[in-house]
Amino acid sequence: MLEQRIEQHFIDSADLKYQSAQSLSKPIAAAIAAILASVTSGGKVLACGNGGSAADAQHFAAEFVGRFERERPELGAIALSTDSSILTAIANDYHYDQIFSKQVRALGQSGDVLLAITTSGNSANVLAAISAAHERDMTVVALTGKGGGKMTSALRETDVHICVPHERTARIQEVHLLTIHCICDGVDLQLLGDQEGN
Repeated sequence: MLEQRIEQHFIDSADLKYQSAQSLSKPIAAAIAAILASVTSGGKVLACGNGGSAADAQHFAAEFVGRFERERPELGAIALSTDSSILTAIANDYHYDQIFSKQVRALGQSGDVLLAITTSGNSANVLAAISAAHERDMTVVALTGKGGGKMTSALRETDVHICVPHERTARIQEVHLLTIHCICDGVDLQLLGDQEGN
């Protein structure tokens, strides 16, 4: 019984990835182009999200600043969910909805990219971060699911929306992680060229 349930998780995850590959490849390619344009002109990526999405933001920043699979110069990325003093000060002195937007206003510059991650598309603090990014003339790359939620109307035409066509948070997060890996691989490909065997 338990083993069958585990196997079904693998099957469901693989099915969603297979079904999403064609519909998500175009927005993921657009995200790669936006991020590449930023980092090659001295910009950086600010990444934010809550819970598992915060972990995804940190995962992205680690692979950008360190490396993905190949050696390359460091790329600028900051996960906005990691500084507990900033997060708790803003949440305590202002409101939890502002924990990312105040950091975007402090650190973001024109030409930077905000990687905004929310499975529902409705996280108030991520939506506020998008507004702050627009104030700073930043491009937003949004990773959502469940139809995109409020994020759909918060984005501009120049932003990129990668919306996983599913309702279950765990499945959406699994595709978000694959998307992050695709972005890192795509940026490396554009910077370093193709590598035999890949």
